[in-house]
Amino acid sequence: MCGIVGYIGNRESQPILLEGLKKLEYRGYDSAGIAVFTEEGLEVTKTVGRLANLENRLSGDPLRGTVGIGHTRWATHGKPSDVNSHPHTDNSLKFSVVHNGIIENYLDLKEELMLAGHRFLSETDTEVISHLIAVEYDGDIVKAVQRAVKKMRGAFALGVLTEHEPDRLVAVRFASPLIIGIGEGEKFIASDIPAILEHTRDIYILNDGEMAVLTRDAVELMTIEGNFIAKEVFHVDWDIMTAEKGGFDHFMLKEIHEQPKAYHDTMLGRISEDGRSVVLPELKISAEKLRGINRVHIVACGTAYHAGLVGKSIIENLVRIPVETDVASEYRYRSPIITPDTLVIVVSQSGETADTLAALREAQRNGAHVLAITNVVGSSVAREADDVIITLAGPEIAVASTKAYSSQLIAFYLFGLYWAQTNGTQDEATVANILAAMQALPEQVEKILAQAEVIKGVAESISKHDSLFFIGRGLDYAVAMEGSLKLKEISYIHSEAYPAGELKHGTLALIEEGIPVIALITQEGLYEKTLSNIKEVKARGADVLGIINEGHEAEVAKSTDRQFAIPRTLPLLTPALSVVPLQLLSYYASLALGHDVDKPRNLAKSVTVE
Repeated sequence: MCGIVGYIGNRESQPILLEGLKKLEYRGYDSAGIAVFTEEGLEVTKTVGRLANLENRLSGDPLRGTVGIGHTRWATHGKPSDVNSHPHTDNSLKFSVVHNGIIENYLDLKEELMLAGHRFLSETDTEVISHLIAVEYDGDIVKAVQRAVKKMRGAFALGVLTEHEPDRLVAVRFASPLIIGIGEGEKFIASDIPAILEHTRDIYILNDGEMAVLTRDAVELMTIEGNFIAKEVFHVDWDIMTAEKGGFDHFMLKEIHEQPKAYHDTMLGRISEDGRSVVLPELKISAEKLRGINRVHIVACGTAYHAGLVGKSIIENLVRIPVETDVASEYRYRSPIITPDTLVIVVSQSGETADTLAALREAQRNGAHVLAITNVVGSSVAREADDVIITLAGPEIAVASTKAYSSQLIAFYLFGLYWAQTNGTQDEATVANILAAMQALPEQVEKILAQAEVIKGVAESISKHDSLFFIGRGLDYAVAMEGSLKLKEISYIHSEAYPAGELKHGTLALIEEGIPVIALITQEGLYEKTLSNIKEVKARGADVLGIINEGHEAEVAKSTDRQFAIPRTLPLLTPALSVVPLQLLSYYASLALGHDVDKPRNLAKSVTVE
């Protein structure tokens, strides 16, 4: 997501900060800025758009000084703009902060500060931090930061400067990555290794709940409570490209492994403290309006459409309202029945998908209320929709979507539960049970990722075939469609997904000796029927991989050649887990065939033409 760089030393900080931010451009951003201690005091320059805009602004009025912080922002609170860009300051302009992550209780803190006379310029949660530190300051910036952090809930990495102590730079990590670079007579902070690799290969990696106080000649490491700690220096021996990918061979693999964090971040601040309800303060639709909705259209393209298929089941299951799903490029041309009591949900990773935008506008022309699920604050879809749920997956670099898709699922779960609460279609205990299971998903995904080598072996075998099939029932079929698309996108192997119960209506004619079939069998209510369908393809010579729930290995082994077990969760939530081995399968199949995993032929990340 966002990028942080900080420097304290004897060289001019501006060029070091700008070069560091350039090394973090791969993370994605919509604005940038730096704060530097100059002869005049703490000065800030920031601007919306690319780093070139910031460089142009600084070219005529550079910030000269040897201590500074910089930031590239991926918007979460407030649209991309100059004023919402980081770094942020307090009203006295004596404290400056850069921040990655989300402060869940920023609105409560902001209200308290405003009552005390503080004025806010931006829409961000970050500006609250600079004001809070200023309030807590009594002559020691470290203690002020510690007291401020204890009042904050959420996930954050911070870089903090104050004009009162210009020879110290404070860094804090809580659930958002941050590293410390160690140089001779100079020190660095950064959200990722590439930002400082040109200057040092010796770093400290902060863990959650840890902070660092940097001077030119030393680094003090401590907990947020103030207990000093010792760490071993980590020496980086990666090249710059490997460093950008976090040590992974490709961005796609990195993004698959970032899904636990994407799940966590998309849920962050949207579940009540007691874990019994969903909180979506960003929604403007009234409870009365929501209760009056009598039909839903989910409209999207490609991978986002497959997320919409899962969303359909979520809403129908939890809210008991009929849902139609449409490919966005077809939506306008079928003359859909749209009334003021229709909710249209458009889903787009980039927020700029041309067909989806056209569908959004058609829905609004016909009086529907439009809810957007997108990963990009300030995108066209986010601006034009009546309501928006932002997925907090962070930027995706690989063309084939992974963490954006799975974050869209989390958004659908949250919205479905929120709506069920509003309409009273699910009781509090049911909602709490689902939310508890959702919060276990990040750790369960980690368990799946730990078994990646198992999938790699299957993928290498599959890569020798020209065609294969995915089958499943119910939610498994929706996930099978995404698995099939992912394989086609990056391995160029022909594959089709079918409802398992439809095999006997034609598709069985294509099953021949040795053809691979990926069978999803995670829906307990459909377990026996799907198992019978698996036996049908196995009897005709198919080589079957079963994606199953833990505990079914022995029984399913009688009807499949190989099995991959996912951790048990509620049936409604299984798509958030079962898609992960399919993503890995596609990745390793493409790798075995020697293709460019991150940039498959003929495809673009954002489709902005119809």
